[in-house]
Amino acid sequence: MLGFIGLGNMNGAILKGVLAAGIVEPGDVYFTRAHAQAGRDVAGELGINFVESNAELAKKLGDGDVIISGVKPQYMLEVLRELGTDASGKVIVSVAAGVAIERLESALPEGTSVVRAMPNVPAQVGAGMTALAANAHTTEDELHAVEVLFGAVGETVAIAEPYFATFSAIAGCSPAWTLTYIDALSRAALAAGMPKDVALKVASQAVLGSAKYALEMMDEERPAQLLDRVTSPGGTTIAGLVAMEKAGFSSAVVRGVESAIARDAQLG
Repeated sequence: MLGFIGLGNMNGAILKGVLAAGIVEPGDVYFTRAHAQAGRDVAGELGINFVESNAELAKKLGDGDVIISGVKPQYMLEVLRELGTDASGKVIVSVAAGVAIERLESALPEGTSVVRAMPNVPAQVGAGMTALAANAHTTEDELHAVEVLFGAVGETVAIAEPYFATFSAIAGCSPAWTLTYIDALSRAALAAGMPKDVALKVASQAVLGSAKYALEMMDEERPAQLLDRVTSPGGTTIAGLVAMEKAGFSSAVVRGVESAIARDAQLG
């Protein structure tokens, strides 16, 4: 069975992904939600089970079952405490940014398996990138079970918790930066006379295709090597690239990552 605390955008995306993939049956899903009537409506629509409290949720699930908590960081420890002693034996997954494993453990019975997860926004369209870090009590099988769940909405990577701030910058923040890049490309095309809708489609597909190209070629060539394939001497691509580098393109990206990491440390 599978449990959810909260069913907002991210937990809702995970739920839809695991149901679509057939990882769990609707009748084996239990969830809580702050607004009871909205919870009952969702339960009726999807065939899943709404329960009134977090304590009841913990009682419904068995040993080894996963509970994914998707509440805001400032409420995370409070709702985990509400699980009570019945949290013992479960695998508790937090998707809250900035709440370290040590703090999550402090709100749960000693020895509880805890996994910190950080999915990004593209998980909502099944193309997410999720970082996972587990505490010492989490077994390989338990971590694998969590990987399968988040694998329903994209790719996963297990990393050491100290790297979460860096992951947040290059995976959590970068969709906003990439969308800014796509919008800038389309605005430039608009200035050159291309209709905006056409430009947006072209720019978005070009970015998607480039990312896929980099992933599929990763074992053979790095992006810098692939870059040489598409930059002819004296051509349009190298002209544009040199102009962007003169404007600080690469250094701006590095500074953006550094600033995001620094801000994460401040928030933590």
